[in-house]
Amino acid sequence: MCADEVQELQESAEHGAHHPSMAPVSLTMAILAVCVAVTSLLGHRAHTEEVVLQNRASDQWAYFQAKSIRRHTDELFLDLASAMATSDSAKAAQLREKYRAETDKYRDEQNDIDQEARKLEQETGHERRRADRFDLGEVFLEVGLVVTSITLLSGRRWFWYAGIALGAIGLVLGGTAFLVH
Repeated sequence: MCADEVQELQESAEHGAHHPSMAPVSLTMAILAVCVAVTSLLGHRAHTEEVVLQNRASDQWAYFQAKSIRRHTDELFLDLASAMATSDSAKAAQLREKYRAETDKYRDEQNDIDQEARKLEQETGHERRRADRFDLGEVFLEVGLVVTSITLLSGRRWFWYAGIALGAIGLVLGGTAFLVH
């Protein structure tokens, strides 16, 4: 919530104090303002978690690439070693076996890293969907707050009811973020 919105809420509350019949409207606005703040905070936290998970997934893919480069280097050495003539064939066979074992080790490690990176990407997608739900809920709550405040200016109750309905939709949408899989 920005400073202008806080100022508007304060003015609306003062207006409500002069007109006791508008006290429920002012109370509704206060409740909606708290709901907006909570939903906004939860949305920001979900977006932060999304970024953290995305960074971790990127790190895993970089690690995967590093293992791939090492494996390819070892495979290149194996190819060169098999094509070169050597005076000590036992030593050459020992080196080829060493690099073949390293190649296999890197391939196995890449499989594990790949699985971890894909898991982190799935978690990132989950967190993105949660954050989107919080954001959508926040939009409806904010619109509900604004529509409710029109009641104080116009004196028409149907704005209050519409604001309550929009706020309820916002709460439901924000609440579904906890159900996202």
